[in-house]
Parts: sequence; C-alpha cells; structure tokens
Amino acid sequence: MPDDSLQITPQPVRRQVEERLREAIITSRFMPGEHLSDRMLCDLFGVSRGVIREAVRLLEAEGLVIVVPNRGPFVAYLSAAEATQVYEVRGVLEALAGHGFAERASTEEVAELRAVFEEIAATRPGADRMALLTLKRRFYDVLLRGCRNSYVARMLDQLLNRNSQLRATTLSDPTRLPHTVEEIRRIVEAVERRDAEGAWQACRDHVAQAARVALRILNERAATGGPAPARRPAARRRAG
Repeated sequence: MPDDSLQITPQPVRRQVEERLREAIITSRFMPGEHLSDRMLCDLFGVSRGVIREAVRLLEAEGLVIVVPNRGPFVAYLSAAEATQVYEVRGVLEALAGHGFAERASTEEVAELRAVFEEIAATRPGADRMALLTLKRRFYDVLLRGCRNSYVARMLDQLLNRNSQLRATTLSDPTRLPHTVEEIRRIVEAVERRDAEGAWQACRDHVAQAARVALRILNERAATGGPAPARRPAARRRAG
C-alpha cells in the first residue's frame, strides 16, 4: 500500500482548497472564533487531511487562521484595536504605492488601472461581495506592480491578505460602495495626471474612510455580543 506520508499533493488541488477556504472566511461562512476541524474541512472539500493542513498553514501565515495548541485551528478574530493598527500601516504603505505608481508606472499600466476601476465603478450595490473583492484585488495587483517598489509591494500584499476580512466587513455596509468608487476614482485620476502627491493623499483618504466604516461595524458587533474569539496564548501569538 502507498505510504500516505510520502504522497505528493497536487498543487492545483491545494490551491483550490486554499482559495475556497479563504473565500469562506472572508464571506463569513466561517465566523471569527469558529473551530476549523480537520474532519469537518475534509468532508466539506472532499480532500485528504494533508491537503487541509497545508491550506490551513498558509492561511495562518496570512493571519486569517490561528492554531491554538492542543485545540487546533480557528478563524482568526480581529479586534477593533488590532484593526486600527492594520489600517494605520496599510494607509502608509498604500500611499507609498500610489505615489510610486504615479511616478513610475508605464502608460499601459495606467490604462490597465483605469480599466479595472471602470469595472469597479460599473458594480451596483447588492452585487456579489466576492466578485467585488476580486476586482479590488486586481486593482491592487496593478498598483503594486506599477509602483516599482518591491518592498512596498511585498509588505502591502501581505497586509492586504490580513485585511481581507476587514475589506469584506466594510462592503457589508450597503452605503459604502458609492463612496469606495469615488475614492478610487480620485486615485486613478491622480495617477493619470502623474500627480504623485495627489495619489498619495487619495490613497490615504481611501484607507481612512474604509477604517472608519470597519471600526464602526466591529464596535457595533462587539456591543451586541459578537462571537467569542479563540485566541492564541500571548507569548505565541502571531503579529497581525
């Protein structure tokens, strides 16, 4: 019989499970603090325990999952205080990306950023949240590629993964989308003018407004008795 410990996991299968589990967390199918048992996930996705554990490990690195010793993996809980810190760092990194993009992106990349924005602008309130998050991810992919700063791109990309739950949270507010569109329009118009300072400020303003909405929702949830979070012991806790 084949030794399961030596089997090679097909990359596409692991990637599919990782993406579907990430989507389930971002869209709140799995709520903060919920236990992600191996058996439940194996049954849900129809894959082996090894595939599940690899996907969980990768999402733990993104901060979407925490693994509590002797208890297993749980959906990570992000408090309002932690969210504030995430947005503070994201605001600076995103502004640097916008500034660099305005200065160094190619004409083709500027046009590509405009094209993705037009898709976002065409989205109507009530549209599929995951589809909109995918569009925003494409927007950031172009922005990070065109800013020509690999350090900013790497750090912001990692932070955006941690920020996924918060972005989904802001989009749960039915009034948020029109404001998001106008904020991103300002970013695109600034880079089209090659106005680096304007792009910096537009990015800072976009993140500040997103933070305001997310923190309001998180505080409202806490006040009404949200899910009890599973937390890693302080000495072992991963930084967000």
